[in-house]
Amino acid sequence: MLITINKITKFHNDKCIFDEANLIIEDNDKMGLVGVNGTGKSTLLKIIAGIENYQGETIITKKGLRISYLQQETEFKETDVLSVMKAHHANAKEFEMKAMLNQLQLNDLNQKVSTMSGGQKKRLALAVALLQEFDLLILDEPTNHLDIQMIEYLEKYLMKLNKALLMVTHDRYFLERVVNKIVEVDATKIYTYDANYSLYLELKEQRMQTLLSQEQKRNRFLRKEIEWVRAGVQARSTKSKDRLQRFEKMTNIDKVQVQKNVNMIQQQTRLGNLILEVENISKAYGDKVLFTDFSYVAKRFERIGILGVNGCGKTTLLAALAKHVEIDSGNIIHGETLNIAYYKQENNDLNDNERVIDYIKSSSHSLKTQEGELSASVMCERFLFDKQDQYKKIGQLSGGEKRRLYLLKILMQAPNMLFLDEPTNDLDIETLAILESYLDDFMGNVICVSHDRYFIDRVCDSLLVFEGETIQLKNSSYEMYINEGNDKNSKDASRYEAYKKQKEHLKKTQIKLTSKEKNLLETLPNTIEEQEQLLHHLDEQMNELSIFEEIQQLSQERNKVDALLEENNELYFNLLEKEEQIQLEKGLN
Repeated sequence: MLITINKITKFHNDKCIFDEANLIIEDNDKMGLVGVNGTGKSTLLKIIAGIENYQGETIITKKGLRISYLQQETEFKETDVLSVMKAHHANAKEFEMKAMLNQLQLNDLNQKVSTMSGGQKKRLALAVALLQEFDLLILDEPTNHLDIQMIEYLEKYLMKLNKALLMVTHDRYFLERVVNKIVEVDATKIYTYDANYSLYLELKEQRMQTLLSQEQKRNRFLRKEIEWVRAGVQARSTKSKDRLQRFEKMTNIDKVQVQKNVNMIQQQTRLGNLILEVENISKAYGDKVLFTDFSYVAKRFERIGILGVNGCGKTTLLAALAKHVEIDSGNIIHGETLNIAYYKQENNDLNDNERVIDYIKSSSHSLKTQEGELSASVMCERFLFDKQDQYKKIGQLSGGEKRRLYLLKILMQAPNMLFLDEPTNDLDIETLAILESYLDDFMGNVICVSHDRYFIDRVCDSLLVFEGETIQLKNSSYEMYINEGNDKNSKDASRYEAYKKQKEHLKKTQIKLTSKEKNLLETLPNTIEEQEQLLHHLDEQMNELSIFEEIQQLSQERNKVDALLEENNELYFNLLEKEEQIQLEKGLN
């Protein structure tokens, strides 16, 4: 056992975040922390990390407990990558820093922090957190701003981790594969489930059904007791004191609080025949070309996901399609009826000193929906901002609550085309599930950039995939696209088998190959296969290493094997070509 949280209580201004909540963290726990935005997930992480005050007690049962904590947003004072690592790890050796940075694909040690993308900064923060020696690793939204390849690397790293882990993440695939416990923050209490994400959903449903059943029984009891208590003023003095005390105790029990969800609004303007046409557009920043000659014609009700590594130009493409960024060449044509609502990564128009209700009213005082005209105040309530919250200043909201507020303002524009740039960042899982259901019924088009594999798989039926400087349209879901990539090796194997069969056929009639060449045609396929397996094995070894010198040694060995493999492949196909020429000459004769 590492830590016991015992009856902690925490207030933010007049709002109770935790009310005598409890939590135990064991040595090998891998915990995923979930809950609606604003319930206190990040606050709990800070309490455990020792940087937030509270009432109650935290009992550290492991002597000299070491904690490494990755905050949701990290600002670095240092100017470049290596300086950041040295400032946070004064006792670490430089080759250890370089090895960790290399694993997280940060190869330019002199890169200025000010020039780094959001994804690069997140990887740098991860490098700082993971290099530290720890017994407990605390991660607050570690997948935000990471591309899918890096998310998959981090997922594998944490699956192999033999230390305690506590993290907040909205990535449901992450929760499903990495954690062995789910910790839920709900209505000022903390509930722990020995489960991954899918089992947690089942267990939570069982818990809520049990509580509601108990609530119904309690209400029936109270109705009878109320009748008894009110029966006859004359008899009141003779009533059982024990029964009166029991009645008072039952009436003081808090009612079961059914968790509220965001209530999405279905409304949009009509789409015309012409929606969005893109003709041979290109965009570059200086010498860096993002994409060239990209064309696309939007079809009615399409759901398109944009995929690619950090920095390839996904956000720029989305901004260009919205005409928020000027393209270098080509044309972008918007239909006359097109009404785009653009949900950006950064909600920069939020003013911390503005009240919630005023922010929404600045977009619209009311909204016409299928249910009738709804006021801005009613709309706020549907997005879980009650009357009291509506008059708070935006600066008092949590990061997730701000994103939910921004989403409300976007949807109030009655769009028929939604541009979503990383919509899953900082939104809680419950809100994401409601958003996904909303998009199922949305009578318009959706184009989104997201690194959330579950969200892309759930929402999108086609993909725009960055491949170098080109963008390819894939008429498939994310899962199908990934499976195609996994099938590549088997397809290569099939082509190899075809060559092998062809070679066996040609062997029967070869008349000019030397005995050495004949021998090579027999042995090279096995040699090539062995060298490919060796390369794969070396790659796996390098992924597991953290010491720079060992990585460098294996890298040199890999380069030698790769060079030999290339030579053998060229030799083998030259021999096959010679065989074909022999057969051609024989046919002519």
